[in-house]
Amino acid sequence: MDFKEELKQYVDIVNTELERHIRKNECPEKLLNSSVEYSLISSAKRLRPILMISVYKLFKEDYEIVFPFAVAMEMIHNFSLIHDDLPAIDNDNLRHRKTYKS
Repeated sequence: MDFKEELKQYVDIVNTELERHIRKNECPEKLLNSSVEYSLISSAKRLRPILMISVYKLFKEDYEIVFPFAVAMEMIHNFSLIHDDLPAIDNDNLRHRKTYKS
């Protein structure tokens, strides 16, 4: 299997695992859950979980055991991206090397 095929396989694995962990049932937090789903299930590169799975696979064959940790890492990364852009957390006019008016 070449690199691009393996990379696509890992992205598919991570996306499938993320889908499994998103709550879709009717609940009071439905709006929050749909917001989480929107931000998490995007066209992201999934570099962090792919690296985690790949490194684990170097040492062990049963790499499925690392899926929950890879998904957790992607969720934490997503959380940090969202919270970094909240004005209450960082209300600087300079974001991503661009100046914005408040």
